[in-house]
Amino acid sequence: MKQTFTPNDLVKYLYSETSASERLAIDETLATDISLREEYNELRTAYQQLPKVKFSPSDKSIQNILRYSKRTALERHA
Repeated sequence: MKQTFTPNDLVKYLYSETSASERLAIDETLATDISLREEYNELRTAYQQLPKVKFSPSDKSIQNILRYSKRTALERHA
């Protein structure tokens, strides 16, 4: 039985969010299905054009989160 993959499956594959068995199945299908390979290549090209952004919270934000966590942990034990 031939397995079909959706664009969502290909995006998960692109971001390495598939299981090992899903990855193998997609690899095999990409090797033989030209239309799926073309679709994957379009998604990969779009992915490569996305800006590479790294977010890092400010020290104030981290301190607020830690204070909140400490306060709620104490409330749970009271």
